[in-house]
Amino acid sequence: MFPFILAQQGSPPQSGLVGLLPFILIAGIFYLLIIRPMRSRQKNLETLIASLKNGDKVITTGGVYGTIAGVRDNTFLLKVADQVKMEVAKNAVASLQSPSENSTSK
Repeated sequence: MFPFILAQQGSPPQSGLVGLLPFILIAGIFYLLIIRPMRSRQKNLETLIASLKNGDKVITTGGVYGTIAGVRDNTFLLKVADQVKMEVAKNAVASLQSPSENSTSK
């Protein structure tokens, strides 16, 4: 019974900073693995949307393939087929079509 009591008395109490250190490390790792890549992906998408012009072939978040036929303040006029145009929000554009997708979509 005495060794158990001595083992408990041997460790000094931890300071507040040492107790918070694991939480600070977890927050730092969370930032590096999740938040920072998400921010850079969002910035890249914003610059892509800002640089789009007439004739660019895009894919929307809903999976619609089309060609930009007009640019407005907050929307794009998207040509999806002959004589079929639809207006989509600028934020609905997910990416540009890659050259391999351009040849197979016709």
